[in-house]
Amino acid sequence: MELHSGLAISGYDPVGYFTEGTATEGRAEYEYSLAGATWRFRNAGNLGAFMARPDIYMPRFGGYDPVGAARGVAVAGNPDHWMIVNNRLYLFYDGMTLAAFTAEPARFIEGAERKWPTVLRELSP
Repeated sequence: MELHSGLAISGYDPVGYFTEGTATEGRAEYEYSLAGATWRFRNAGNLGAFMARPDIYMPRFGGYDPVGAARGVAVAGNPDHWMIVNNRLYLFYDGMTLAAFTAEPARFIEGAERKWPTVLRELSP
């Protein structure tokens, strides 16, 4: 989620990564509030798909970079650097962390899963 704006993943459509295979900006007329953020979608169909299964479409680790999470730090993901692995969307800080993840996704996912509860506690006030 982008800090301070309240827009999840900078206003990009999380369903679009799956349906379009690209980062697609959502539109203000297709918004949905969930998990303390406003999610935007490209069209009503994508909004409906998200409402039915947000657990599928929400970026893993709250949109934070899994490479950073595996190292125990919260690093905001960039919606232009992304990958879908096992039907889960992952966002990355930059092309370098995406490349590192691409080389060993299972290793980074496992490390991030293990450290995410601690990282999340440190994010919470």
